[in-house]
Amino acid sequence: MADRSDAIVFFGATGDLAYKKIFPSLQSMVKHDELNVPVIGVAKAGWNLDQLKDRAKASLTEYGGGVDPAAFEKLGSLLRYVDGDYRDPTTFERIKTELGSAKHPLYYLAIPPSLFAEVAKGLHSSSCTKGARIVVEKPFGRDLASSRELDNTLHEFFPESSIFRIDHYLGKEPVQNILYSRFSNMLFEPIWNRNYIGSVQITMAEKFGVQGRGKLYEEVGAIRDVVQNHMLQLVALLAMEAPAGQSGEALRDERGKLLRLVRALTPADVVRGQFKGYRDEEGVAKNSTVETFAAVRLWIDSWRWSGVPFYIRVGKSLPVTCTEVLVSLKQPPQKIFNEPVGKQPNYVRFRLSGEVVVAIGIRSKKPGEGMIGDDVELVAQHYPHTELEPYERLLMEAARGESAYFGRQDGVEEAWRIVDPVLGDVTPVYEYDPGTWGPAEASTLIPNDAGWHTPCSDAVVKK
Repeated sequence: MADRSDAIVFFGATGDLAYKKIFPSLQSMVKHDELNVPVIGVAKAGWNLDQLKDRAKASLTEYGGGVDPAAFEKLGSLLRYVDGDYRDPTTFERIKTELGSAKHPLYYLAIPPSLFAEVAKGLHSSSCTKGARIVVEKPFGRDLASSRELDNTLHEFFPESSIFRIDHYLGKEPVQNILYSRFSNMLFEPIWNRNYIGSVQITMAEKFGVQGRGKLYEEVGAIRDVVQNHMLQLVALLAMEAPAGQSGEALRDERGKLLRLVRALTPADVVRGQFKGYRDEEGVAKNSTVETFAAVRLWIDSWRWSGVPFYIRVGKSLPVTCTEVLVSLKQPPQKIFNEPVGKQPNYVRFRLSGEVVVAIGIRSKKPGEGMIGDDVELVAQHYPHTELEPYERLLMEAARGESAYFGRQDGVEEAWRIVDPVLGDVTPVYEYDPGTWGPAEASTLIPNDAGWHTPCSDAVVKK
């Protein structure tokens, strides 16, 4: 069993990520008796410890469901603060002093990737890397080349087993439910292949726009922001083979194997869009060609999935905020009953936002004389009132040294390999109205008789 982290140091303590996600996770960890070690915030803000505690309290009020007096009192007793420049060696000497006798600290880099190398070097120079783990936020580079460069830098100071690349999607309860549902139910395995499945769709829709983060979004776009990471991780979970055991490495082995089998995208596989009004956002170029919408078609060159298209659609300013997976089965080989074919074949549906849903779509006979049926759904659903938030779950896993739900170097590089050929302006960007399902051109990727599945609805969008 790996040694548990005996201190947590998070860089970027005064930033947006810490405010929205980390402080609420820390309070929740205290409530679940999962946090009993020093928590050292590091930033260059000219602050002191009292100001950091005030920031934490405001964070919990706005994003953490409120301040729990007992939990916050304990969290406050664990908090430390180091103010300093990441390029100043004395900053890391002060961190070393605050760490005291800690032998297995966990460093969380909630900072821009451009600063990762500086921080890693500073920690190494102050002899703070031995026995330590480091958590880095996405994006892990901007393309395959920069991802490899970043990995090479981190590996100068940390072994791969000590690097935890966080993708919060892997910490979501409904996403983990995909893996559980696939491999704990014999119902799915016999049909989970090219013989029975016609296509797989994943839609990640967001009703909101860039929410004042135009300058940041200009540097990423939808493909870098969510396709290369969140969506390809979902593809891996949906299509991978069963892991050889329960270890984190066994699970990561299979995710990596699957991604190696995914064909690199070509321009013919991609439609990009941009919602009207995006160029009016602060920080956005007036002639911007950055996509706020992307539809892609993937092919997996394996015996199990040969010929089965995987469709991904992501976008901002769409009609709803919802993420769903639709696994469509093929139609029966012969028409027996004298009735119109159902509007869509049997399917399995996973909802990945809000409540946890697994649904199976079938045909059921209508009462009466004729052999006529309806399309109906069998739904298994639970409302996650007590589930762990993704960041809390992943912080706890990293502190325990459990790697299952973190990216590994090979898998991250394969994901970049897949999207690398279509990054930038390789394909045109089409304008679409806010509140619609993106540009009409996205329909060209998918057969007319199928259409895009509309999440949170029974409807199917036709060309």
